[in-house]
Amino acid sequence: MPAANLMTKTGFLPSLVLLFLLAIFKATVSANSPSISTDQAALLALKSHITHDPYNLLATNWSTSTSVCNWIGVMCGSRHHRVTVLDLSSMDLTGTIPSQLGNLSFLASLNVRHNSFHGSLPVELTNLYRLKYLNFGSNSFSGEIPSWFGNFLQLQNLYLYGNNFTGVIPSTLGNLSKLEKLNLFYNDLKGQLPSEIFDNLSKLQVLDLDGNQISGRIPKSLFKCKELIFLSLYDNSLEGSIPIEIGNLTGLQILYLDHNNLKGEIPPVIGDLIFLEEINLSSNNLKGHLPSGIFDQLSNLQALNLEGNRISGTIPNSISRCKELTYLSFHNNSLEGSIPMEIGNLTMLESLLLGLNNLNGSIPSSIFNISSLQEIALGDNNLFGYLSSNMFDNIPRLLYLDLSGCQLSGRIPMNLFKYKELRTLYLNDNHLEGTLPFQITNLTSLKYFSIVGNNFSGEIPSVVGNMTSLKQFILSGNKLTGQIPSSLCNLSSLTALFLFKNSLDGTIPECIGNMSSALSQIELQWNNFRGKIPEKFPNSCMLQGLRIDNNHVEGTLPPSLGNCKYLKFLDVGNNYLNDTFPEWLGNLEQLQVLILRGNRFYGQVNSSGVTSSFAGLRVIDISHNYFSGYLPMNFFKNLHAIREGNEKKDKPEYITYPSADGLVYYAQDISFATKGLETEFQFLLTIWMAIDFSNNQFLGEIPKTLGELHSLVVLNLSHNCLTGSIPSSLGDLSELESLDLSSNELHGKIPTELNDLGFLEVLNLSHNHLEGSIPQGKQFDTFTNDSYIGNLGLCGLPLSKSCGNDEGTPARLYREDDDEINWKFSILMGYGCGLVLGLSMGYFVFTTGKPWWFIRNYERVRQRFAKR
Repeated sequence: MPAANLMTKTGFLPSLVLLFLLAIFKATVSANSPSISTDQAALLALKSHITHDPYNLLATNWSTSTSVCNWIGVMCGSRHHRVTVLDLSSMDLTGTIPSQLGNLSFLASLNVRHNSFHGSLPVELTNLYRLKYLNFGSNSFSGEIPSWFGNFLQLQNLYLYGNNFTGVIPSTLGNLSKLEKLNLFYNDLKGQLPSEIFDNLSKLQVLDLDGNQISGRIPKSLFKCKELIFLSLYDNSLEGSIPIEIGNLTGLQILYLDHNNLKGEIPPVIGDLIFLEEINLSSNNLKGHLPSGIFDQLSNLQALNLEGNRISGTIPNSISRCKELTYLSFHNNSLEGSIPMEIGNLTMLESLLLGLNNLNGSIPSSIFNISSLQEIALGDNNLFGYLSSNMFDNIPRLLYLDLSGCQLSGRIPMNLFKYKELRTLYLNDNHLEGTLPFQITNLTSLKYFSIVGNNFSGEIPSVVGNMTSLKQFILSGNKLTGQIPSSLCNLSSLTALFLFKNSLDGTIPECIGNMSSALSQIELQWNNFRGKIPEKFPNSCMLQGLRIDNNHVEGTLPPSLGNCKYLKFLDVGNNYLNDTFPEWLGNLEQLQVLILRGNRFYGQVNSSGVTSSFAGLRVIDISHNYFSGYLPMNFFKNLHAIREGNEKKDKPEYITYPSADGLVYYAQDISFATKGLETEFQFLLTIWMAIDFSNNQFLGEIPKTLGELHSLVVLNLSHNCLTGSIPSSLGDLSELESLDLSSNELHGKIPTELNDLGFLEVLNLSHNHLEGSIPQGKQFDTFTNDSYIGNLGLCGLPLSKSCGNDEGTPARLYREDDDEINWKFSILMGYGCGLVLGLSMGYFVFTTGKPWWFIRNYERVRQRFAKR
């Protein structure tokens, strides 16, 4: 028995040892395993990386004196008591993400959206293998989207929108087979969409990639994601056609493909996606007809936007089946035919935008029975109609009305003025008549009002001063008379005042100058205004464009215009201003167009003592004045915009005036005189650069520095008293299309370097003392006798006078009386120059029409621009 007991005790010892060893191992493992203290350390590391906590949310709440699970933004699981949710969204925090955050091994949801976190994401986050929800949206994270995001195999929602991520979308995101929502919009992602990324995303419901620079075609594999209900790829650089496989997305509700470079026709299978609620394919290059039955099954459609494409054909009658439609836009396409009467059946419609098409026929009266309508835009079609007195009886919610260019006749119905919520009223370019009724002041919410190009008459009612919400007031191109009411100066929110081409008279109210703190554009040209330009333009002047040309304004240019530091366009031409050259305008760095023509300016042109010295000027016209002295060499040297030229652009650019309210105005209806003829341009290209110093009293030689203005298109120095020879440096003006040096006292030969001017369309060297042979070949073969008439020493084609064989110089027949003849001729030319200058100051020549040579000149500018 003792032996047996001993053996029993001996066998028991190993078990005790094993249990002891197991206990030690368990304690050791527990000591080294992650715990809530690990989570606390990770969160404290994050707190230390926060550099800005304006509400002290973490500074006061994340304290070791309280449990981590009670910290703001933190939730713990009930089973393991570990951090499972971290939500710091919208706390206005600034900082970076530390690598220790990867130690939150039980984390299932991480949300730091709407803060200012920055930097790159640490690779240690790959340890968060339990993540189902990850939201880094609306921060400032940068770098590429990490490929290791593909390791989050449990992830269902991934939000990286509104950051600075660059590079391509990693194909490893295709590993996330449980992903339901992927939002990467508003980053700087480039490259093509990897076709393989969508092969395994069968549960994807939301894909939002808009506002990036993604290029290439839409991969057909995308349409394997048959659970998609929201697809947005807008504002990228996608090209090619819309794949017909889009018909596989039978549950799709939202489709945004707008603002890309998509082309081809709209696939008819879109009409089979019966759950579609919104379709936006605007601003692409889509073309073709809309199938007649494409809308038959889209009974759930609420918004359809196809504007800014090249869609042709007619508007399908089946659109009337979309009874839920609230927004419908075919704006800016090539649609033709009439507007279907059935549109009147869309009783829930709020916005109807059909402008800028080729629609014809009368405007259906049924449109104006849709009581829910808030926006109606039918302008710029071939429609016609009559504004009847009851036309606007049934649209009480009207906010926006554009019937421009609809060939409408009649008067503005009085019932239109009962809509106090109306904000925009455009009736441009119609045949409307009558006066502006004082009831217009009932439109207390009106911001944008334009009736340009009609037959309205009478005076501007003084009560318009009560319309204090007005931002845009455009009455141009009518038959309005009387004075500008002083009450207009009550419109403190006004940004654009266009009254040009009427028969308004009186003086320009002095308070107009004070309004320039808000006004960006004032256009009063082609009226009968007299008196002086307002004297006071405040330091806060916001003017970008000021036109008072073709009136009877006198006095001087007010120096306070120098306060308008944003001024781009100043035209006071064809008035009775009597002043010296306003060199102080040279301080306006934004000034691009300066027109002083046809006034009584006098003295020398200089820019001494001026800092920027007209560096941005593209067009200057000071013709038909009394300027004298030498041509200003330093002035020409400082014309950096003309000297340096334009960068190559993909599309033509025009001189514009963007206003504070988001509208963009164009420099338009600008006249240039070349070869004594006047041509008006509807819009002014930024590459159109011109200098016109003609019909003054300038003397001396033509500065060689003019040849450094390499982007100059028009140069007119005619009808002065310039002497010396034509500088050969003018041959460096590679963009020059019109050169007029006529009616001066120039002598010497025509420089052969002018033959290098490949775009020269107009050349006038007449009535000078030039001699020798006329250069032959290239552009010179296109000029006629008129280019050289009045130069007795010239010879060679196209003149009938042939040259001798002395090295190509013209044959000069010296006789005994040559000196006497030349002496008398010089006296005669000098006298003639003075006589012409004197007479030219008494009248201005305005010849309407569009001469063939100038139209071709302008078109060549556009063609050359397009080739760049």
